[in-house]
Order: sequence, then structure tokens, then C-alpha cells
Amino acid sequence: MVLGFCILSSAFCISADWPQWRGPQSSGVSPEHGVALEWGAAENIAWKTPIPGRGHSSPIISGNRIFLTTAIEGEVLPGAKAAIHYMDEKHEKTFVHPDSMGADHKQTFKVLCLDAASGKILWEQTAYDGAVYDNRHKRSSFASPTPVTDGRAVYAFFGSEGVYAYDFNGKQLWKANIGRIPNMGLGTGTSPVLHQNLLILQADEDTGAGSFILALDKRTGKEVWKTPRKVQVSWSTPVIVQSAGRTELVASGNELVIGYDPATGKELWRTKGVQSNAIASPVFAGDLVFVSAGFPKKKTLAIRLGGSGELTPDSGIVWTYEKGTAYVASNLLYDGFLYLITDKGILSCLDAKTGEVKYDSGRPPGAATFTASPIAVDGKILITSEDGETYVIQPGPKFEVLRTNSLGEPVYSSPAVSGGSIYIRGEKNLYRITGRKS
Repeated sequence: MVLGFCILSSAFCISADWPQWRGPQSSGVSPEHGVALEWGAAENIAWKTPIPGRGHSSPIISGNRIFLTTAIEGEVLPGAKAAIHYMDEKHEKTFVHPDSMGADHKQTFKVLCLDAASGKILWEQTAYDGAVYDNRHKRSSFASPTPVTDGRAVYAFFGSEGVYAYDFNGKQLWKANIGRIPNMGLGTGTSPVLHQNLLILQADEDTGAGSFILALDKRTGKEVWKTPRKVQVSWSTPVIVQSAGRTELVASGNELVIGYDPATGKELWRTKGVQSNAIASPVFAGDLVFVSAGFPKKKTLAIRLGGSGELTPDSGIVWTYEKGTAYVASNLLYDGFLYLITDKGILSCLDAKTGEVKYDSGRPPGAATFTASPIAVDGKILITSEDGETYVIQPGPKFEVLRTNSLGEPVYSSPAVSGGSIYIRGEKNLYRITGRKS
């Protein structure tokens, strides 16, 4: 990843790129200070730009470029059908989710580039256009994975419809097909991650019989390694962690949580998984990584990094907690506290090292549903509801809501922070929020 640092005119500030899902360290934590934390329809909105189609991917930022993906639904395709899903490896029992849809229509998947200062769309490229292999959930999007950039190219993942690389001028560098990935008709959710010259993708499918994690050469799109994993369909994005003198790739899952060597794909350790739909991304600090799930069971595991073989409560599982987690949103680790969030935005604060509960019923004002993951910036925590309300929370062992900001537009994507601004993708528009002059 590439980080840019600058001194802004009004105050000393570290200005970091937001190059991937959940930011510089895949954590949702921004190092920036002096960022505007108050906004409304006529306050601190530098610009808003209409974005065509539907997408739940977050914006990423590198220097003065913003990248995001979108999916545009077209006409009905006669005879087009979604993949058949099975509940068992013998293919004796099929499954159709009642809320899955989309495979009977033509779909167009695009990668967009915007100018950060003005919000102008500089270019948009069609990555894929045609029939798709599988459905999505009716509340989700075919453009849910967040792209990633190394400061020279941008890499976008559209599940069974492929992986695409573009330079900053919009020229396609390569495309790769990694195979068909059935996901119970609910859509692809895992985002790509970069490690050195490798682009890594977690691809868990229906029963787990064909699940794998793989690395492509980011320069060519060619496969470097591919490791099978016996894990049911998931939507979690893996993280790269440096701890105990080595680098680990940690991938959450229903049956198993596994640590890999990201350079080779070799398994380093494994432990019993979250026993539910793995959607939340892991978070980490020091020698601990935290994985969680929110449906059907609520579960958080604190795992010590640096292990080998099968980890147990005696050899790597530091603590577990079985309350307070969301179905979709990931959690936040900030200044020694792990913040869990529910689908209704209720926060729990735990001591990350011990699992000690500081509070477990931090309720924002007003009833709402939360899909976006929380972020931390300038000493505050931000949680954004599907109604477009962002609550500014005081971090620490006592729950306190400092203010509420409203965009007046539904929000399903997680915010990004870069260059002294917060970027929020609404249902129809991308917003730049800033208290500074452009």
C-alpha cells in the first residue's frame, strides 16, 4: 500500500491515502487530525456527485484520485437463470434464498475514477457486461467488494465475473477469471487485499467443497498460489498482519479461522471458526486478531498470532464473547478497546486484551439499521446508519454520543477518510465532507 503524508495549511496533519477496504491498515482507523466532524445538507459538504447504478463498495483514495465500483441493471435476458445451490456435497438438497435476485437481467459492472478536489468523474470503464453466474440479495449489490490500489493501479473484484486491473488513466492492464463462486445467491462481499506484488482473494463457496484462497501477480493477473480451504460460503475480507516476527494472512470463516503465509499460501495455523455467517472482517493489534459473526450466532474470538497447528483455548484462543455483534458490519479496534456493533447500532466496548466488558448497551438516539462499518478519526468514532445519520461517539469505557450528522440519503457503504476529508457513498451520490478549503 502507498501512504501519502503532507502538512496542511491551517494545522499540522498527517494526510493518509485510504487505499483499500477499511483504510490504510484494514482497520477502519484514520491517522488524520483536524477533520470536520460536523455536517449537514448545507454544512461542510464540499461536493456531491451522482453515481450511476447500485453499489455498496466503499470509495478508496490515492492522492487526488477516488475509485469506486458500481453495477447497472439492464433488460431481462430470456432464459437466464442463477446458479443452482446445494446444501450438501452430494448435491441432493437444493436451496433458493427467498431474497435473491438479479441473474435474470443483464448486468454492467463499472470502475469509476473521480477527482478528489472537484468530485468530477474523470473516467469510467466497463469491466463486465452481460449475463451473470449468480444472484445477489435484494438489499445488496453486484458491486459490493471494495477495490484496492497500490498508488499506481486499481484492482476491482466482481466475484465469478472476474478481477480487473486499471492504471490511473483508465487503461485496462489485465483481467483474470478465477472461476465460478456460488454464494447461495446472496452476492460477493469479500474485497481484494495487496501484499507486496500479490493480489489476494478469499473465495468461499456454498458448501465449502470448492472454497479456496489465492494470490495473483498484481502486474500480470497470473496465479501465483492457490490453497483449498474447507470452509462454507463467506463474505469476510482477510487481513494482513505483522506480528511475532512474521507476516500472517488471517481469513475468517464459519467452520475455521485460518492463518496463512501470504507469500506462499501455506497454512500456519487454524482454529474453530465463528460458527455462523462470516461477514465481518478481522481486526488486529499487537499479537491479537479478533474475528466475529452476528448471525445466526453472535460470537467474537480473540486469537493470539504467531501460533502453529491447531489452536485451542489453551494454545491461542485468548477469550470469547457471545453478544453484541452485527450480521454485516465489521467491528472497530481503537486505543486498546474493541467496539462491537449490532444491526441496530448498539455498541459494546471491551478491553481488547482481556475481553472485560466496559459497556454493552451504547444506544444511539433514534431507531435505525446499520450496514456500514464504524470508523475512527481524529479521536472520535463514527457510526453511520442506513438512514444516512452519522453518530459521533466519544471513545473510551463510557458511552457518549457527541452529535448527529445527516446526509438525508440512505447509506449502505462504509466511509473513507483522506486528505482532511470524509467520503461517504450514499444510495445515489458520493459526498466529500470537509471543513477545509479545497
